[in-house]
Amino acid sequence: VAGGKRGGFRHDCQHERAVVVCPDGRRGDNGVIACALLPDGEGDVAVRLNVAAGESKGQLAGFLRARYQMTRVEDLTATALYGYIRFLEEKQRKAATISRNIASIRAFCHYLVREGVLMMDVSETLKAPRVEKKLPGVLSPEEVERLMDAVQGTSPKELRDKAMLELLYATGIRVSELIGLKLSDVNLNLSFLFCTEQNRQRTVLFGNKAKAALEAYLQHGRQALVAEETQQALFVNCAGKPMSRQGFWKLLKGYAQRAGITEEVTPHTLRHCFAAHLVANGTNLQSVQEMLGHADISTTQIYINVNQEQIREEKRLIR
Repeated sequence: VAGGKRGGFRHDCQHERAVVVCPDGRRGDNGVIACALLPDGEGDVAVRLNVAAGESKGQLAGFLRARYQMTRVEDLTATALYGYIRFLEEKQRKAATISRNIASIRAFCHYLVREGVLMMDVSETLKAPRVEKKLPGVLSPEEVERLMDAVQGTSPKELRDKAMLELLYATGIRVSELIGLKLSDVNLNLSFLFCTEQNRQRTVLFGNKAKAALEAYLQHGRQALVAEETQQALFVNCAGKPMSRQGFWKLLKGYAQRAGITEEVTPHTLRHCFAAHLVANGTNLQSVQEMLGHADISTTQIYINVNQEQIREEKRLIR
């Protein structure tokens, strides 16, 4: 059966009516529905709906057959779909899981209407539940200091690691942006760098600690690591090639363990720390938005909630 594309369909199997709908692009994810239209033995169009949700695989198809004796796609109704959503709610499925189910059902129904199989879109009135945004994990300023102090020594590798950690926390850039930096992107004299993501470029300032770490790396570390003089990547691995996401994640995990930090620390954690600590210290939210490169300020507002949650937790511990 054909694979799904984000927001669209791909017909690449033997029968022209076969299609799989995976609108969010995640295969095998909990709650993602794959909807396949296949011809049955008598020439009618039958519907097979499989829910890729572990134990609940085939749950939707089974539900429609058991509750509504439904085996043909032409019989699909809004009542049946609402019944299935209520069924998921009774099973106490997470809001995000139900939302992904609804998104897939809608995509499938849009396809059926476009193909003339259904006269009207029976999924049109389905409403997805509100999905609460999960607050990102943030280290305290003291934990960040311990993480930075965990990098000791003056070897080329240690100078590189120190520069990468300091720069990531000082700028809040994404790990993809960090490892994608070129030598020409950094201006040490004026303490700023050019950051490019998805054809958008922004200028990001950094402080004295990141500047000192970068200077030490460029003067005493990088030259010993690069394999070729023509290498333009700012940060390279021990083979002289551009640093990879996996390579940086591995070294960060090691330093977090050395610093005695028990919470999971990922490269994105330092981006969250950068933003949350700025907001906690009174930095204007619009300024933080620009530094992070967020297109929508609502994405940045989550850091207000992070700080409010931390304040509530501190009060609870005091009591």
